[in-house]
Amino acid sequence: MDPREKNTLPSEILPVVIIGNGPSGICLSYLLSGHTPYFSPDASHPNPLLHGKLGEQPHLSLLQQDLEYLCEGLEGRSSNPVAVLFDSLLLPGSDFGLEHTSPLEWRYEPEHAVPHLVLGKGPPGGAWHAMEGSMLTLSLANWMELPGLKLKDWMREKRRNVRNDRATPAEIASYYQHYVSQMSLEQNFACGTTVTSVTRQAGSPDGSPPCWRVTGLQRREGEVLAGGSAVPEEYPFSLLAHNVVLATGTHDIPARLGVEGESLPFVCHSFWELELAISNGQLDHTSDPVLIVGAGLTAADAVLAAHHLSTPVYHVFRRSVNDPGLIFNQLPKLLYPEYHKVHQMMTQQQHQLTPPPHSQGQTLHHQSTSPSSTSSPSPSSSYPGYLSFPRCRVVAFRPDKKCVLESESGQRTVVQVSKVLVLIGAHPNLSFLADNGRSLSIYPDETVTCRRNPIDVDPFTNSVVAADGPGLYAMGPLVGENFVRFLKGGALAIASDLAKKWREGGRRESGDFIMDRLMDRYLDRRVSV
Repeated sequence: MDPREKNTLPSEILPVVIIGNGPSGICLSYLLSGHTPYFSPDASHPNPLLHGKLGEQPHLSLLQQDLEYLCEGLEGRSSNPVAVLFDSLLLPGSDFGLEHTSPLEWRYEPEHAVPHLVLGKGPPGGAWHAMEGSMLTLSLANWMELPGLKLKDWMREKRRNVRNDRATPAEIASYYQHYVSQMSLEQNFACGTTVTSVTRQAGSPDGSPPCWRVTGLQRREGEVLAGGSAVPEEYPFSLLAHNVVLATGTHDIPARLGVEGESLPFVCHSFWELELAISNGQLDHTSDPVLIVGAGLTAADAVLAAHHLSTPVYHVFRRSVNDPGLIFNQLPKLLYPEYHKVHQMMTQQQHQLTPPPHSQGQTLHHQSTSPSSTSSPSPSSSYPGYLSFPRCRVVAFRPDKKCVLESESGQRTVVQVSKVLVLIGAHPNLSFLADNGRSLSIYPDETVTCRRNPIDVDPFTNSVVAADGPGLYAMGPLVGENFVRFLKGGALAIASDLAKKWREGGRRESGDFIMDRLMDRYLDRRVSV
């Protein structure tokens, strides 16, 4: 859909605009398009308390029920209660490696659909299209799927041998793009759009209610050149919406250390730059070590990629290897053997600070077998070529490719490296909001981050607490949900709240004529697909 079409009716106010077309936006679009979950009368749930609650009003869809009541007493791996609820209903017992059949029954009810528009910079799938195609994803395939289309079945159709239950980001991106087509959601998606501003608009004297104005640019193919290629052009658009959903994810801006020399050319902030260096032959077993900064899963993928090719690695991270907050201490070993291997490397081959007498520090130089120091691993070590620096931070990068590290006690070590990868997460791009959305976060004086400072939302509706007016929602990584498995709960919470608004007077608030015209146009498109 071309959002510029909406400019032809200035008085028309869209019910919902979703900013972001990744899995969060896709899942919400599915629910708003009339796909409605019910508790199947013939089903059972392994949690007897939840089973009993769902059986109290089986005639009501999940969108019509009291989510707060259903969430009471549930526990899971997410801090968002609706995420735990929806995950428990979609994947019962999955935390214990069980595969109970979901008790949900999905019905297509177009008469309950809420017209909406999904805006995204690229094709449906969002940041998954920009992720590295060689890595396995963290989650099992069924944890990555969206309602109504089994990812494992789709994968089997795409490749002959599914050796495990994991998929690459490239496969996941393709799945999400196919999902939008398979579920006939394309008419709700406007791809190639960049939102530049979201502001609250006051009501007008003619009786138009307050709403949100969304402005931006849409990229379209322009004039065709002599060689057959087309020059892309950008056109401005402006929309009015009663409700806006922030679903942009957090992969836009790599987090930085903020230390001296971080802008030097050998210091990188993306995994693909390591892959590029390896494929170009810049790194091999004879290279000086690659310094990897970070203790998350992307950093672990970089360790595995370098170690697989015998490229030596120095691995620096701020936490202790036994810190319960470390992601490796939260993953089942049987399900994630490769990450368990990285954790073993981090634990078994730690650098020990033993500076020479009368010295304030030490300098490590790589030898042919492994990174070395006064405590370097022996030739018989389990993981030659790897050395971890737990509870350390980077102080500075120098132009001669030497990096200064500092322990918690203040002791410094200088390491000679070939390349540095700073993989400590990413920040969302909320430049279309005032002050980059800081006022909406839990700590308004700090930058919005998915882990430490997410957007503050109501736990049962995902409405933004500090918004300038009603009708602003946030979901996915913006509210701390980094796994597809749990971000679907945000879609349920928002869809439930929007459905309630729609039932209780969305038409009257917007004017019966305009809303009826929107719904008629929406249903016409559904029928014609």
